Amino acid sequence: MKSNLFLALAAPCVLFLASCGSGTSGNNNKTTTDSVKPLAPVTLVSVSPSPDFPDAKLEIKSVKADKAGKDSAKVTFNFDIQNYELKLQTTDNGTKNCNNSDKGQHIHFILDNGPYKALYEPSNEVTLPNDGKEHIMVAFLSRSYHESIKNGKAAVMYHFKIDEKGNLKKLENPKTPMITYSRPKGDYIGKDTSNILLDFYLWNCDGKVNDGMWNVKADISNEDKPTQKLTATIDDKFKPHFIQNLYTGKCKVTLTLVDKDGKPAEGPQTSASRSFVLKAQ
Repeated sequence: MKSNLFLALAAPCVLFLASCGSGTSGNNNKTTTDSVKPLAPVTLVSVSPSPDFPDAKLEIKSVKADKAGKDSAKVTFNFDIQNYELKLQTTDNGTKNCNNSDKGQHIHFILDNGPYKALYEPSNEVTLPNDGKEHIMVAFLSRSYHESIKNGKAAVMYHFKIDEKGNLKKLENPKTPMITYSRPKGDYIGKDTSNILLDFYLWNCDGKVNDGMWNVKADISNEDKPTQKLTATIDDKFKPHFIQNLYTGKCKVTLTLVDKDGKPAEGPQTSASRSFVLKAQ
């Protein structure tokens, strides 16, 4: 009799505790969902001053075209460098906290505003079709962490075409304002994702963006995380920036040269886009 009475009294308590347990579990789930923080906003931060190379100079020593096939030519660019040494580590590379080339200082070689090729020797070869298409090659000296040297003498441009017979013809360089995209580029892994260098080179702007007449509009986005995006106007002339708070995934940057009213500049190579990938490990 006592046993039956105990069971009768205990049953409601068990049901009550089960009900409380179920309610607590539901609240925990809600708390976990509510506590998920939004992604930090993408920001642009000026890069700290880098070692200056006021006397560094890059020049084109020679450009020649040789037959590479029935309808193509191998174009060889040879450069001359003064007061700058390739393959050295830039002295402050350990304090920038960004991607750094273990091969040291180099040349950024860019054809038709495409992704650059890092040159650790002062020459490069490209194979092009004999189709008469015009090409613009630009090259500039770079610190080991890929920041370009913008002293006005450390960059060159070469406008040319390869005719139907495979002959190289030099053309006059454009006189209109231009922008050359440099960084970001490629894959960034681990600690290198903290500071993503945003760097570019301006032409026919006197290095001052025509006293404020021209600015650079940067559109930054994370294609895997749509809420992560930023549109910013860079009006402090030639200075590089770090992109911060980008999360892992496939990202994209578009740089556009715009006037003081935000209207895109006219002429060749006034805008360029590049995709790159950030990985945790």
